[in-house]
Amino acid sequence: MSKVQETVREKYRSMTPSQFFYEHREIAGFGSPSRALYQTIRELVENALDATDVYGIKPRIMVVIERLEDNPDHYRITVEDNGIGINPKYVPQAFGQVLFSSKYKLRQARGRFGLGAKMAILYGQIKTGKPVEVYTSPIGFSKIYYYKLKIDIEHNRPIILSYAEHENKALWHGTRISVVIEGDWSRARSRVYEYIKRTAIATPYADIIFIDPEGNMVTYKHSIDKMPRPPREVKPHPHGVDIEQLKRLIKDVQANSMLEFLVSAFQGVGRKTAEAFLKWAKIDPNLNPQKLSDSFLSELARKLREYPKFRPPSADSLSPFGPEIIEAGLRAILKPEFVVAVSRRPKAYEGHPFIIEVGIAYGGEIPPANEPLLLRYANKIPLLYDEKSDVAWKVVDPRNFNWKDYMVVFPAPIAVLTHIASTKVPYKGVGKESVADVPEIEHELRNALREAARKLRLYLMQKRREEEAKRRVITFVKYTPEVAKSLATILKDVDEKTVQEMLLTAMKRRLRLEDEDFVKLVEGLEVSIEE
Repeated sequence: MSKVQETVREKYRSMTPSQFFYEHREIAGFGSPSRALYQTIRELVENALDATDVYGIKPRIMVVIERLEDNPDHYRITVEDNGIGINPKYVPQAFGQVLFSSKYKLRQARGRFGLGAKMAILYGQIKTGKPVEVYTSPIGFSKIYYYKLKIDIEHNRPIILSYAEHENKALWHGTRISVVIEGDWSRARSRVYEYIKRTAIATPYADIIFIDPEGNMVTYKHSIDKMPRPPREVKPHPHGVDIEQLKRLIKDVQANSMLEFLVSAFQGVGRKTAEAFLKWAKIDPNLNPQKLSDSFLSELARKLREYPKFRPPSADSLSPFGPEIIEAGLRAILKPEFVVAVSRRPKAYEGHPFIIEVGIAYGGEIPPANEPLLLRYANKIPLLYDEKSDVAWKVVDPRNFNWKDYMVVFPAPIAVLTHIASTKVPYKGVGKESVADVPEIEHELRNALREAARKLRLYLMQKRREEEAKRRVITFVKYTPEVAKSLATILKDVDEKTVQEMLLTAMKRRLRLEDEDFVKLVEGLEVSIEE
């Protein structure tokens, strides 16, 4: 048989999402035991936070890692939250069906793919053979529901091994999930601790308890009561649609005319705007959208993207940190001497709204380094891997940003926090560890960094002036007794103490200092000053 005949006779088969990610788990961040341990914690913590602060609930998150006695390479990871909980009828699919999620909405969320927690469960199942255990009690329910599950990889559906209901006497609400995976704590330890720390920086309104396999416990208590405003689901923007999305919208809206369809399907499009667009695009307002051909839809999508008079995308779908929360988080964890944060106005790329935020922390307990300590966040998620390939690093890199213009000379004790809030963060991969170089995002990041750095420069200029004044005071105070003694000798009728007080008063006036400011400048000096 020839090779051509063999090729023709090859069998074809389909692959479910769970089979695909079973075979290619490394693209979701589960390529090694150490990376898998870190990724599992990250995915479960993000789900816990999305179940709390997105709904206006102040988070209380507990993360516990236990090493199993029967196999030291196996770890049980448990994450418990006080969120809204999960309706028990959806629990099997929520944890046992890949790409099943409540997050397929046009609003900002930490998770978007319906993949993360299921990947951890899938990885644990294929490496240890152990099921996932879930306890949940939704708000308003009087019971706690328990499931023990596995994933049917071939058919991408849940296998329910055990189910139970318990009375909720403590009136607890939230979700507790335990999954056993193969891990490498010795290699993952630093990353996991750094992830928990950076999560605490981003959520100073949350209480986080972390217990590692060695029994060490770290607690981050909330330092601020304010929370970010929750995001709201919005309609798509006309600049961000394609042919397939138009087909789905036409099916969902069920409008009988193009005018009615545009008004009902898109955000920021009222009747007058729709009429103006249709006139500009030369489309009949009474045309039935249910009967449009693919070629017409292709042309319609192009014209929607090109029409210049649509209003910018709404920022209601976004939930930025806000300067107050960024500053509180940086102060609480990094203990700097100075901190500043800025939130830029909403912008858009390809019809997707985004908000850029930048915080700068300087001095204090931050160790000096030859480059800024970069804390990257996207939709409130700390990004730890692939830093140098991220657009944020491109912006803050001392080779691309002239820090000397802002009085920062390396090595310097400086940390820069960047945050991208968007309904569609342009990640470079499924692992969600670095953001692509989208020109609009890079431009806003650079402007935000400049805005924050200007405020840092003002602080450093003031600090330099105070240090110069202090040096002058040191010199003056050092020689004041001798000068006063000599002047008293010359003047004869004026005592030495009076002359010294006159000299100090003159110095205060020269430096324009109040008494208390003068005392602050000379605190710690060997020369004592009598007021």
